[in-house]
Amino acid sequence: MKKLVNLLFVAIVAVTFFACDKDDDNGGGGPTGAVFTTSQKNGMTALSGSTEENFTLKANQKYLLEGFVHVKPGATITIEPGTIIMGDKDSKATLIIERGAKIMAEGTAQKPIVFTSAQPAGKRAPGDWGGVIILGAAPTNLVSDKAKIEGGVDREYGGTNANDNSGVMKYVRIEFPGIAFQPDNEINGLTLGGVGSGTTIDFVQVSYCGDDSFEMFGGNVNMKHLIAYKTVDDMFDTDNGYSGKLQFLLGISDPNLADASKSNGFESDGDAQGSDATPKTSAIFSNVSLFGPKANESTTHSANYGRGLHIRRNSNIQLHNSLVAGWPVGLLLDGAKSQANATAGSLAIKNTVISGANTTLSVESGSTFDVAGWYNAAAKGNSVVADNASLNISGGFSQTSRPALTGNGLQSGASFEGMDSFFDKVAFRGAFGAEDWTAGWANFDPMNTAY
Repeated sequence: MKKLVNLLFVAIVAVTFFACDKDDDNGGGGPTGAVFTTSQKNGMTALSGSTEENFTLKANQKYLLEGFVHVKPGATITIEPGTIIMGDKDSKATLIIERGAKIMAEGTAQKPIVFTSAQPAGKRAPGDWGGVIILGAAPTNLVSDKAKIEGGVDREYGGTNANDNSGVMKYVRIEFPGIAFQPDNEINGLTLGGVGSGTTIDFVQVSYCGDDSFEMFGGNVNMKHLIAYKTVDDMFDTDNGYSGKLQFLLGISDPNLADASKSNGFESDGDAQGSDATPKTSAIFSNVSLFGPKANESTTHSANYGRGLHIRRNSNIQLHNSLVAGWPVGLLLDGAKSQANATAGSLAIKNTVISGANTTLSVESGSTFDVAGWYNAAAKGNSVVADNASLNISGGFSQTSRPALTGNGLQSGASFEGMDSFFDKVAFRGAFGAEDWTAGWANFDPMNTAY
């Protein structure tokens, strides 16, 4: 049902809901709670505030998020395929799906949903707006379910429902997000706090993020087909007991774009203290390609780049059938607890290639752990390649496209022994075989795209 709401403020004219349907689930009985404030600005429908009612964003309009925009518990925001949503820079616009709310953002390969900067083409930059935050009720290893998500959002996440459903994000791009609310307290491109396995996340690209592209704080949502493109900080960050399964992930660096905290492909912590709290951070990854800043030895890149894989603080993640290419350090296995997990086998890297690194395998200063002996054990099927070019992969270091699909040295060698039915049992290592799953919906030049 479409409603016309008149706001009687000085110099503000009628506000309309022509572009945004407020869904009435009360048999025509009228609204039951607060709904977004809307106005018309520069040909867009501006959204601010919060909603306790179901709400739909229409593909025939453009939207402007202003400030922290909340979808409250019990409400669902539905976004039609092809919808464009822009984030306002001055107000640090952020879309927050609170615990108990849902987002239904199901685009298509032909009509992806796009969250992007409100700045004009050619003037967009990382950190132009906040990003998308989804909070759920799945387990974390924090002391209570009253923990607040980072970024100054002041909303709780986590719980006891591993099957919690926060909705769908499919064929979605998130461009130029990522702001620091305070030091070490940032809004990421896509932040997932306690998001459960009932949630669907597939075909999502985060581009030019001012902080981490994807960060998962606990929860166990499973995901496929993710792209972290030219992020400033980490590509994929796992914390606080995140235990989901992930397959087909691509990370592409910009050699000149990195963070003073050291930009990594993976950063994985059990929790901030490296405690023994449960559940453990134990995500399982397969078919990942992480392209660092170094195409070859002559590549000039920011000194702020760190490691392809930084695994620390009692993390127990697993990485299978993957490529970690062109990083100053390939793997830093950091800390006695993570090293003990590696020895025990709960932390695993198998059938994976690390190539083109200055330092391939490392541990923290003072450690005597034999990381080379662990990584290179024959049963693991891992390898080290000195020169990226010998893998015959193009595209990943061009920063303009996905890697070559065929003809490279990774089209065989994968193993899925002991892995469950979530994972597609493919022959290739890295993110790509013969299929280009980025076709149609991904964008490798969002800086200049006219929206």
